[in-house]
Amino acid sequence: MELDTRRRPDRRLDTVYRVGAGATALILIGFGWAGLTTRLPLFDTQGEVVAGLSTNGALGFLSVAFGALLLGAAVLGGVFASTVCTVMGTAFVGSGLVNLYLMSAGPNILAFSMPNVIFSFVVGLMLMTFGMYGRFSGGLAEDNPFREHRARGPRWHGTGLPRAHG
Repeated sequence: MELDTRRRPDRRLDTVYRVGAGATALILIGFGWAGLTTRLPLFDTQGEVVAGLSTNGALGFLSVAFGALLLGAAVLGGVFASTVCTVMGTAFVGSGLVNLYLMSAGPNILAFSMPNVIFSFVVGLMLMTFGMYGRFSGGLAEDNPFREHRARGPRWHGTGLPRAHG
C-alpha cells in the first residue's frame, strides 16, 4: 500500500477536531452571549432561564470564554484541537459533577439547575469523543500521525536522560 505524501496525513482527523470544536464553540458562545445580553447579576444563585438552561452573568461570561478557546482550537486544528477538546470535555464532565453537588449542598454561584448538569455532561462527552477520535485506538491506520508517535515511543524515559535512538 502506497501512501499519498502530497497531503497531510492527519487531514481527515483534523476535520473532525475542527468541526467538533467549532460547533461546540458556537453553541457555547450563543448561550453565553444570550445570557450576557439580558444583563443578569454576576453571581445570582437563582439565575434566569435562557434557552432552557438557567444562567447568571458569571456562567454567561465563562460560556463565552470557553467557546472562544474552542473556536481558537478549531482555527488552529490538528493535535492542539484534539487536546483542547479532550481536556475541556473532561472539565465539562467534572463541572457537571461538582455543580450537581453544589446545587444542594453549597453556594450555587453559577446558578446551575438539573438541565445545566445534563447539558454539561452531554457537551463534555461530545467534546471528549471529538478529541479522542482517531487518537486512542488499537488499530490506527498507517497514515495516522498518532500511530507514528506510538511507534517511535517517548523520547524520555524514567531516568530523565534522553533515550538513545538507533
